Amino acid sequence: MTALLFAAVVIVWGLSWFAIHLQVGGTTSDVAIFWRFAISSCLLGCWLAVTRKLRPPPRALAPWLALLGMSLFSVNFLGIYSAASILPSGVVSVIFSTSTILNAANLWIFFRQKPDIRVVAGGVLGVTGVALLLSSGAGATAVTREQLLSGVALALVGTTIFSLGNMITRRIARSGFGLTNAVFYGMTFGSLLLACDVLSLGHSLAFPLTARWIGGLAYLSVAASVAGFIAYMSLIHRIGADRAAYTTIISPVIALGVSGFFEDLHWTPAMLGGVALVLSGNILAFLPRRNASAVIAPIEVEQG
Repeated sequence: MTALLFAAVVIVWGLSWFAIHLQVGGTTSDVAIFWRFAISSCLLGCWLAVTRKLRPPPRALAPWLALLGMSLFSVNFLGIYSAASILPSGVVSVIFSTSTILNAANLWIFFRQKPDIRVVAGGVLGVTGVALLLSSGAGATAVTREQLLSGVALALVGTTIFSLGNMITRRIARSGFGLTNAVFYGMTFGSLLLACDVLSLGHSLAFPLTARWIGGLAYLSVAASVAGFIAYMSLIHRIGADRAAYTTIISPVIALGVSGFFEDLHWTPAMLGGVALVLSGNILAFLPRRNASAVIAPIEVEQG
């Protein structure tokens, strides 16, 4: 059962990046993300209510839950979706995987948890890998140098905000409030923030009634954001957060394979080397330290 859960999370989150690609261009990013998490929060809220696990948040925790929604379920994805409109989704997933290394840096900054030398070495490999991706054109054949830099920068900004969200998650977890409930309220806050953004910019909440766009929305809101999250939490319960976090390293391999097949990803030796360095850096950073807690893992979204 554990192996099936692990495989399910890797596949579901690996495919989520192509689902993001399916929505790019159909409407503005804020509208696409709003509908993703509005539906996800409704589904997760219903699941919590049916299982009698839904809890009201303490008043003192509300600002932290709002920050969680901003960093994990709204603002971070504005950067990720914008990057996916420029770069192949598989490449964006590789850049996003550097969140594991950013988490280690942020744990040091905010919680005084000094990173192991292997985490530092992994970070150097990751940065070198991203630089190689830039030099190779990141597999995108029809973008200018400026667009390439913009796409990588947007992906890194979204990933950095996501990593900060993981620090907020750690703060909320220390309060004793259940993580699943925290994610539900975070998604709700994130959806409300995006709705305000959409309306303030004069955008319409309407979305294209095409199989491509709706298919991407259904996959992201149901499979990636709800089913994937519940499976990931079950995996953490079985094998621990440190080992479960390897799913976030392996899933970009799935994303790259799908991107290469459907998005005509252009492979070059430099790009292959860049991807290998980023993934190697993540694996090195995740090697368990002796007598120390493991690096905190991203909780979703990926996933995508």
